[in-house]
Amino acid sequence: MDKSRKLKASLIYVILFAGSVIMLVPFLWMILTAFKSTSEATQMNPFIIFPTIWRTDAFLSVTGKMNFFRLYWNTLVLIAGRVFCAVFTATTAGYAFGRLHFRGKNLAFSLVLFQMMVPTQIFIIPQYLMVSRLGMLNSWFGLLFPGLVTAFGTFLLRQAYMALPASLEEAARLDGCNIGQTFLYIMAPLTRSSMVALGIFTALFAFKDLMWPLVVNTEQNTMPLSAALAKLQGQFVTNYPELMAASLLACIPMIIIYLLFQKQFMEGIATSGGKL
Repeated sequence: MDKSRKLKASLIYVILFAGSVIMLVPFLWMILTAFKSTSEATQMNPFIIFPTIWRTDAFLSVTGKMNFFRLYWNTLVLIAGRVFCAVFTATTAGYAFGRLHFRGKNLAFSLVLFQMMVPTQIFIIPQYLMVSRLGMLNSWFGLLFPGLVTAFGTFLLRQAYMALPASLEEAARLDGCNIGQTFLYIMAPLTRSSMVALGIFTALFAFKDLMWPLVVNTEQNTMPLSAALAKLQGQFVTNYPELMAASLLACIPMIIIYLLFQKQFMEGIATSGGKL
C-alpha cells in the first residue's frame, strides 16, 4: 500500500509540475520576446528560444511612446471603482434576494440569472447608447458603467446569505435591530469571504476588459492598460518585442497586488468554490 500511495503521489506531482510548466510557458515567452530584436522575435526557427543579445530597446521605446504612470493610475482607478460598485450593489441585492420576502422577488431574480446566461457582448450597444445619451463618453463614469451592478456577484452573495442560519436574524430582532441594522452589523460581516472573492473576480475582469474601454473611450487621459496595449498592434505590421515589453510592464501592478493580498486571494477562491 505504501508503494502504491507513493507511486500515486509521485504521478500527481509530475502531472501538477507539467501543468505548471505549461501555464508558465506563455509568460516566459513574453519575457524572452521582450528582450529580443524584431528579426529574432519573428523568425520561424523554434530552436532559438533565448535572445542572442539581451536588448532593452523595446522597453525604452514603449516607455517613450506610452505614459505608463498615467495608464497604471487609470487602470487602478477603474479596478477600484468597479470593485466598490460591484461589492456594494451585490451585497445589498444579494441580501434582499436571499433573506427578504417581497412581491416579484422570483421574477426579479430570474432577470438577474438571465443576464448570466447570455454573452456580455449583447449588452454593448444598449450600454453604449445609454452612456452616449448621458453625455459620459470618454469619462470615468463611462468606463465604470458596466460594472455598477453585477449579476454574478448578486448570485454569489445571495447564496452566501441563504447559507446563514435564520436564528441570527431572530436574535437580532429580539435585541431590537431593524432590517438595516441586522444587515449591516450581523449578516454582512459573516459574508466577508464571499465579498473578498467577488472583489478578486471583479478586479481580474476589470483588468482584462478590452472591448468596452475601446468602445466607450478614445482619449489617452482615461485609457486603461488593456486598451493602450491593443493600440500597439498594427493593421499590417506589429513590433512584437515592443508589444511584449509593454505587456510585461502592464502585468506589474497585478503581480504586486497578488503578492500583497495572496492570503485573501486564496481564502476567497477556496471559500467561494469558484474558479478563474
